[in-house]
Amino acid sequence: MYYVYIVECKDGTLYTGYTVNLEKRLISHNEGKGAKYTRGRIPVVLKYFEEHENKNDALKREIKIKSLRKNKKLELVNSFKNNIK
Repeated sequence: MYYVYIVECKDGTLYTGYTVNLEKRLISHNEGKGAKYTRGRIPVVLKYFEEHENKNDALKREIKIKSLRKNKKLELVNSFKNNIK
């Protein structure tokens, strides 16, 4: 399984990425060993994720999400929160 995710950084910015192990990736980000972008912005908090069957689909979705404006990313985050009840 592949995951596309959005984390919120300490400074309020959003970072989108993909991984095969979401829990391990979040730990990596928060230890300052994740993406260069998040290293100076820890801690990060998971705000959104999707599961994908294959790497190709996950990468396409990651690119699509990264191209969105912040307000559209926040809509994804908010819709995700509303679906968890």
